[in-house]
Amino acid sequence: MPRPSSRITGIVPSGKDGWEVHSAAWARKQAGEDIIMLSVGDHDFDTPSETIEACVNAVRGSNHHYTPLPGLPRLRKAMAATSTACTGMQTEPDEIIAAAGGQGALYAAVLGVLDPGDHAIVVAPYYATYPNTFSAAGASFTVVETPAEDGFQPHADTIRAALRSNTRAILINTPNNPTGAVYSRERLEQLAEICNEHDLWLLSDEVYWTLGGGEHISPRSLPGMAERTLVINSMSKSHGMTGWRMGWLTGPKEMIRLLTDLNLVTTYGLPAFISIACAEALENHYGVKAIAERYAARRTLMLEAVRGMNDVTVHGSEGGMYVMLDISAIEPDDEKFAWGLLDKEKVGVMPGSSFGRAAAGHIRVSLCQPEPVLKEAALRLRRFASNYRREAA
Repeated sequence: MPRPSSRITGIVPSGKDGWEVHSAAWARKQAGEDIIMLSVGDHDFDTPSETIEACVNAVRGSNHHYTPLPGLPRLRKAMAATSTACTGMQTEPDEIIAAAGGQGALYAAVLGVLDPGDHAIVVAPYYATYPNTFSAAGASFTVVETPAEDGFQPHADTIRAALRSNTRAILINTPNNPTGAVYSRERLEQLAEICNEHDLWLLSDEVYWTLGGGEHISPRSLPGMAERTLVINSMSKSHGMTGWRMGWLTGPKEMIRLLTDLNLVTTYGLPAFISIACAEALENHYGVKAIAERYAARRTLMLEAVRGMNDVTVHGSEGGMYVMLDISAIEPDDEKFAWGLLDKEKVGVMPGSSFGRAAAGHIRVSLCQPEPVLKEAALRLRRFASNYRREAA
């Protein structure tokens, strides 16, 4: 075939995307092995029935046609109300653009603020697609690590040290995937100071905002930040709708107007029946409280289960759908540990290094399994950790 573009071949230049252990675990489970999947953030329960019924009714109501590029008016209004609650700032529908999931919103934000050759700073640990998203946009980036011993909180001095003359944006994620860290007000205020001082965009991924285990603080609410913050949000985690692919961006009206042109050449609008169901789910908060309570209980269960486990410690893990375990005292090579856990105990987890060097020596444990399964997984993990050194010797 003719040569493919460097833009496409450069998205995952190494051919290694960090999901290798997960992919192997999934394949083995599909083949019939008793694999416990703790490697992916996809709910083990269905979308709330009220949302499903809303979608069915929308399909039967002949909502099969094109929708406005920035999203149905009803959907944008519902997203604006949700964004007001999320960010603590009054949000209007013209400050919202609907996107194909949180990833679609992230890619739109990156394309919206960075030209090819521009530079961004990514606070790590980060969601595994972040580097590939910048690569697809033709932008360069510097990863700034957060120390595990400080609960994976960002440090202003290391971010300042990474600034360049062509730096245009900083990307953060709180509550954080993979660590579950919830950034403190003090650290967010320091980030806001840097953005205001250097005229930078802040891309704030807040898709786990309902699962934070406490007050959610959005940097959009901080002084001078509303006009320079793009908030990435999604219905995947908060409303149990991972496969529905509905997310949105909140930002300045003029930026939202410009990003509507991007939808013209990408999604050309989103499905009407899904949009209507999502609007109803947002308006009525279908599943939100129950989902948050479920993950809070699971987080407590897992943290109790790993307490006192041989040489395993916990960092971050205040919110989100994951627990981050430091296994470096047992095995510094987190990939080797994760592969061994899969082979010996049939538990699939994500190696921490899939999310940047800051998470090396850790494994990310997803809480997307029923409590009895999580208890069994913890037993297998404890057994594996206890036997690891003896078997290695």
